[in-house]
Amino acid sequence: MNDVSVDHIGIASESIESASGFWELLGFKQNAEHVNEEQGVRIKMLEGSGSSAKIELLEPLGPNTPIGRFISKKGEGIQQLAIRVNDIESTITQLIASGVRMIDKQPVGGASGSIIAFVHPSSTGGVLVELVEHNN
Repeated sequence: MNDVSVDHIGIASESIESASGFWELLGFKQNAEHVNEEQGVRIKMLEGSGSSAKIELLEPLGPNTPIGRFISKKGEGIQQLAIRVNDIESTITQLIASGVRMIDKQPVGGASGSIIAFVHPSSTGGVLVELVEHNN
């Protein structure tokens, strides 16, 4: 497991339009916006100049989606820290072999053609970690 970096920070919000105002005032620009029906979320990706890490605004498509449940329990705020990896399947295998608890034992489709898998917060000191492999 090498060549890792912070890919993005996911922020749960009731409205990605309302939430984006602050980040745009700081200078972040919209990179992409789309809906992931499988995960029940509308996503707006913002990026700054000079940094590869992005801000991912997450709006639930309904109350019984992962982001909808997160907001009802904890309110709006940071929902996950995404780490970019080169080979997600190998990373998952190594983590499981080391006793790390995974939410996703197989990668699933993510934003912009990426594949993702979540690590359970019980193995990360309470942080929901998303592993991300981009196809480029």
